[in-house]
Amino acid sequence: MERKRRMTNQIKNVCKHAATAALVLISLFAISGCQTTKTNTTAVSDKEKTVESSKVIEKTTIPTLFFHGYSGTENSFKGMLQRLEKNQKAVKELVLIVGADGQIQAEGDLSGKADNPMVQVLFEDNKNNEWNQAEWIKSCLLYLKENEGIDKVNIVGHSMGGVSALRYLGTYGQDTSLPQVQTFTAIGAPFNDFVDDSGQSLTEELAKGPAVVSSRYQDYQQMIGNMPTTTRFFLIAGQLDEADLSDGTVPLNSALAVYALLKQHGNEVEEKIVKGENAAHSMLHENQEVDQLVSRFVWNE
Repeated sequence: MERKRRMTNQIKNVCKHAATAALVLISLFAISGCQTTKTNTTAVSDKEKTVESSKVIEKTTIPTLFFHGYSGTENSFKGMLQRLEKNQKAVKELVLIVGADGQIQAEGDLSGKADNPMVQVLFEDNKNNEWNQAEWIKSCLLYLKENEGIDKVNIVGHSMGGVSALRYLGTYGQDTSLPQVQTFTAIGAPFNDFVDDSGQSLTEELAKGPAVVSSRYQDYQQMIGNMPTTTRFFLIAGQLDEADLSDGTVPLNSALAVYALLKQHGNEVEEKIVKGENAAHSMLHENQEVDQLVSRFVWNE
């Protein structure tokens, strides 16, 4: 009987140890499983980050022309072009200096590389009127067509540069012998001159157009039929603060005045109001937020 009792106790001890060992093994497997899951999750996350960071925006050979405003110089767009190039968004390849007679002096050449080439345009007579500047813009595009074989361009214009470029488009937009304008970006351009109709809400103006119109805006109304509906527009306006609905020079409702006109014509139009002290008229082309807006719209960055 005593021997039988000892054997029973030994069996119980073996079972107890076996159960303990089984629990330990189960715990190890559970811990191992959790660690594996965590490792796999981390691996997937790292993979996603790698894919995201290696995402490359496809660049093109289409040149983007930059037109300065009234009394503008090489320095007007100098900083923006340098920043865009430093951030590898585009490359400045060519400068076109336009004489008062419309003759073009070129510095540099287009490489033909798909690097989003930028062309800085400088008017020697930088205080001339928008009618003459529209003709000079035509001279620039004709030069690119005849000397560089260009058939598509993007346009970025600050202030009067945007006004004159839109007049060009309203005059020669249907001329198939000239390069076609793919995108048109206006930065602080007074399309309704300096009319400040604070009695009309911005929402209403964007829907219906300005209630009070200048002779300049009336010209655009008459020329709208010449503007190609394939051109995409981006209107950027500056607002210093909540109390000042302007960039200190150009009223918001003037910078955005042609929104409804273009929209009703069938063009794709975007608008953006940049706010703060760096949204002052002469600071808009020095504002890195504007850099990003231009890059996104023109090059899909």
